Formats: sequence, structure tokens, C-alpha cells
Amino acid sequence: MAIEKITMPKLGESVTEGMVNTWLVQVGDHVNKYDPIAEVLTDKVNAEVPSSFTGTITEIMAKEGDTILVGDTICSIETSEAASNSASNKPEEKVEQIDSTNDDPISMKKRYSPVVARLAQEHGIDLAKVTGSGREGRITRKDMEKIIHDRHEQPIRSDQVKSKDESFDQTIPQPGSLERNHGDTIVPVSGIRKAIANNMITSKNEIPHAWLQVEVDVTNLVAYRNKIKASFKQEEGFNLTFFPFFIKAIATALKKYPQLNSTWAGNHIIQHKDIHISIAVANENELLVPVIKNADEKSIKGIAKDIHDLAHKARTDALTIKDMEGGTFTINNTGTFGSVSSMGIINYPQAAIMQVETIVKRPVIIDNMFAARDMINLSLSLDHRVLDGLVCGRFLAYVKEILENMNEDTERIY
Repeated sequence: MAIEKITMPKLGESVTEGMVNTWLVQVGDHVNKYDPIAEVLTDKVNAEVPSSFTGTITEIMAKEGDTILVGDTICSIETSEAASNSASNKPEEKVEQIDSTNDDPISMKKRYSPVVARLAQEHGIDLAKVTGSGREGRITRKDMEKIIHDRHEQPIRSDQVKSKDESFDQTIPQPGSLERNHGDTIVPVSGIRKAIANNMITSKNEIPHAWLQVEVDVTNLVAYRNKIKASFKQEEGFNLTFFPFFIKAIATALKKYPQLNSTWAGNHIIQHKDIHISIAVANENELLVPVIKNADEKSIKGIAKDIHDLAHKARTDALTIKDMEGGTFTINNTGTFGSVSSMGIINYPQAAIMQVETIVKRPVIIDNMFAARDMINLSLSLDHRVLDGLVCGRFLAYVKEILENMNEDTERIY
């Protein structure tokens, strides 16, 4: 017999650590190679870590909630000599988000997806007492959401609510001890929300943010998009939004001003050659940030297809590590919510983030006369360690130039 170590895998190009959210095994459990043993979170992804060996778990070094550096040991496993000799000395860094399958009904019932395991942990649900509606009795996300919904429908009992008199004894309310009133809903902070929160704290604490905003006349772009949207839907099978046009313009500008496509690395700055655009997409409960790779090399149609595919994956919990890694610049489509002016927090460790606001028809003076024009604000947050107002101002001016001149004749140029 031999004792092998399983380490924290690398979950992305710029990811150096991960948080162990849920253990799917216990000491003494027998696992096969590639069986999921733990759910790990970063600010970008929720992923299962598979076992690198076949054997019995002998020790778990990392507790749930611990943040572990890539390469550090999270658990040990006892393997047979034969299995040990045939396995690589370096644990494999294969990470999967796809549920494993097994024909054994008992195994299937106890094999939980990351979402199910996370919801059970957050809401204190004993999975052994849950009857699943999936294949061979497997517990699904819908099963968990129904249980949680039914719980929230139950009113809070009077003995569970702190009286107002008790609150006078605390001059400074502490987290977790604030007064609760009848009808209040307690929403636990999920693993993915904790990871996002930690990343935002790191960004605000480490990055000296600065902001610039430019107003862009996109009347010609709007007319062009409206002209082709019906034929695009018929040919491609999905709607053409304005967002791909902005991504293309910004990616083109990043090629001319690569300083914004950078990462701060302590005593040096990494200026990335490839332009990989991170975008925010949402499923039912979470905001995720997948990446459009080499956006500057793609047409508007190609970018539109990538957005459509990534959004569909997000809604169906099908995003992979590969979909999420490698982003060099983030574009946030805040216009979806009707926002006209906002300043984003930089997606650490990138150097900038662009907010694309709502297109609004406004009166504008042209040749000393009022004209109704389609206007939009673009808001840039920048890392002042990496960038200054001069280069960012030129970058925004170039983005503005591209967008204001994008029409039926010029779109093919970009």
C-alpha cells in the first residue's frame, strides 16, 4: 500500500488559490480515479475536484471554507502499490464540472452535483433524508430549490425573533446578531457569493481606482443594427443585440492601446498579447464571468454567437473552467438594467473594466440646431498603478470614433 497526496489544482490561468466549499467524501471512503471528491470555488467558477488515484481517503487536511494555494495538499489517499506505480507522481490537474455517471442506483443517489452539495450546506439540509426526482433517485437542483422555497414560506416564530428591548443592549450591531422582524427572510451567503465578495475586497483594497466617462453618438450604429436584426434572427436563430458591436469596438481599441490589456504583477506589468474579453452573464441565482477568446479577431456575428452560447451555458449550469479562464479585460453590459451612468469595480487582477450603459434618445445640438440622436455613456474604471488618464483618454476617444462611424459600410472594416 502507498499513501499519495491530492493537491489543489490550478483552476485558471490567473488563479493562484481556491476555497474548499464542500467535501463530497469523508475519511475512510473508497473512491475511484476521477471520482469527484470536493467542490472548490474561486471568484470565477464553481468546480468539482476529481481524485487523482483509486483508493481510500486517509486524511483531509483542508477544512470547508479554507482557502488553499494551488499545489498545496488538500487530502491524502491510500492506494495499492500497483495503482500507485501506474499513476503519475504528480497528481493530475483535471477539473470537471460535469456530473459523473454510474449505473449503481445507490451510487447515483449519493453522487451530488456541486450545486446540490452547496445548497445543502448553505441551508442545513440533510441529503440522506431527501428523496430525489432524478434518475435512480438522484437529487436534483429543482429538488433542493423546492425544499428551500417551502422553508421560506413558513413564518418566523416569535421565539426566533429578538425583541426590540434586547437590541438596546447592543450599541454596535454585530453581523449575525441584527434584529429580525416578522416577515424577514434570511439569505445565507453562498460559496460563490463569498468568493465574489473576497475578490471585490481584494480589488478595492489593492487597486487604486480612477474613472473616466465618454458620451457617444451611436445613431448610425442603431440604424444599422435595426436594419439587419430581422434577417440576422432568421439566419442565425437568435437575436442580435447591441452588445457585440461594443465588444468589437472595444477589442479593436485594445489592439491599438494594449496598455489597457494588462495585469499588475508587483514589480512589473504584464501586457497581454491576446485580447480575451470577460463578460458578465447570469443564471437563475448567480452572476458568472465567462470569456470571449481573441475577441479582436472575430466578426460581430462571431462575437454575437459567443455571447449567445456562453449565456445559454450559464443558464444551464454548463460553463466549464475553459469558458471562464484567461480574461484580460472586462466589459459589463449595465445598459441591460437601464443604467445610464455607473462605475464598475475592476475584475482583479485585470487593469480595467468598461461599463456599457443604456442607449437613450436625446436632443443634441448639431450645426447649431437640435436633433434627436441615440446617445450612450461608456464608463471606464482603471487601475492607476498601470494606467493614467492620458492613455485611457486616447483609448476612449478611439472607441468613440469607431462606434460613431460604425454603419453598413464600415462594419466590415472592424
